[in-house]
Amino acid sequence: MSTKTAVSASAYELVSGLEIHVQLNTKSKIFSADSAAFGAKPNEHISAVSLALPGALPKLNKEVVAKAVRMGLALNCTINQVNYFDRKNYFYADLPKGYQITQDNKPICQNGFLNVTLSNGEEKRIGINRIHLEEDAGKSLHDQDDLYSYVDLNRAGVPLIEIVTEPDIRSSEEASALLTEMRKLVRFLDVSDGNMEEGSLRCDANISIRKKGTLEYGTRCEVKNLNSIRNVRRAMDFEFGRQQEVLENGGKIVQSTLNFDAEQGTTSPMRSKEEANDYRYFPDPDLAPVHISDEWLAQLKFDMPALPAEICKQLVHDYDVNVADATLIAEDHDLLAFFTAALLNVNNPKSLVNWLTGAVRALLNERNITIAEFKVSPGQLADVINLVDDKMLTQQIALQQLLPALLSQKDTEPVDVQQLAADLNLLIVDNGDELVKFVEEVLSRYEQQALAYKKGKKGVLGLFVGEVMKLAKGKANPQKINELVQEKLK
Repeated sequence: MSTKTAVSASAYELVSGLEIHVQLNTKSKIFSADSAAFGAKPNEHISAVSLALPGALPKLNKEVVAKAVRMGLALNCTINQVNYFDRKNYFYADLPKGYQITQDNKPICQNGFLNVTLSNGEEKRIGINRIHLEEDAGKSLHDQDDLYSYVDLNRAGVPLIEIVTEPDIRSSEEASALLTEMRKLVRFLDVSDGNMEEGSLRCDANISIRKKGTLEYGTRCEVKNLNSIRNVRRAMDFEFGRQQEVLENGGKIVQSTLNFDAEQGTTSPMRSKEEANDYRYFPDPDLAPVHISDEWLAQLKFDMPALPAEICKQLVHDYDVNVADATLIAEDHDLLAFFTAALLNVNNPKSLVNWLTGAVRALLNERNITIAEFKVSPGQLADVINLVDDKMLTQQIALQQLLPALLSQKDTEPVDVQQLAADLNLLIVDNGDELVKFVEEVLSRYEQQALAYKKGKKGVLGLFVGEVMKLAKGKANPQKINELVQEKLK
């Protein structure tokens, strides 16, 4: 349906909540010892449990519970220390049992929130209704044969948490900001790789509209299996326009489950929307209630790292770092670990931030490696930065010669950075007589420019300093050269 019909965009507001499915990065599945790794050949990671053969019984993976609790703590949830598994009955070819093991009335986490920052700087709080544990289904493949559909059950039983928000979202931008923060969190906490392309993070969006100023919710439609943040925004914007058009033309919104066509940017009905009673939930008789002891919960809380938003504020406060650089460090677990280790040796923390977010980041991008693969240790980088800050080495030579030399060193012995710089003849030699000769040579070579400087053209000073640096092969203090040049030109 076209959304180009003129409708009063200001008359309605969007009301949306998201159901975010996060595939946990445990080694094995939630109820069996089958590998949960992605990318195996079809039906390679299966067993009697994932095939639902008669007599096969599920056994809960403890690490799944721990990761769900960590996510609940990060989202300010109440942790239900006694929670239950239920059976959700529906039949698909890729769900061997004919039911999914999930949590209904007593999920593991409830009543949380997450604050997100919008592009205009406004902070929006979005409520988290619940987080529940469940198993993933397999995957049906419809493009392998002209007559038959194939089923790959490697994914059946892979652990999921489903994060259900309150209907607090009022724009596609808010949904995008929430998903972006959620993806950062699951990666930072090592709960999931958050890879939407591989299905590790998937999203269903419940979308309705209502007249502005009213409190009653409209009829909602659920758009299923959105696999990118961009598509969440596109689906939400299209559906907002479609529902407005239906109501403006005197129609009624039919509660339904919708598919999103990424190529067209449109939604289309898949089926009428199921209600909870359609699934005939009942407690799973094969799984005992989950009991999280006070001691274990206390340990999980103790082991929780500081979260990126908190770290960012601390970096800004403690080291006078701008928010963009602080965010870059806070949200990258490996970069934060490198920064923390280098802090022990560096003299100026702000210099360390500048190097990590500037020169080092550029070097990593150039070599297409991560900070975890960077062969220069935090202590060695701190030593390099200290040499530059102490005017014993120019930053240019540090980047062009000393860091590459460190990167090429073998891992057999620890390298003394200052000794290596000395061995390579890279350290600044503060020989005043030699520098004076270089200054005199440059000024005699550029007599016209020297006259222009004396007449007020101060911009040529950089030319003189640069030429002296060339003669000194970069091993001179630019500030010292600057002073000598100005002294001679007097």
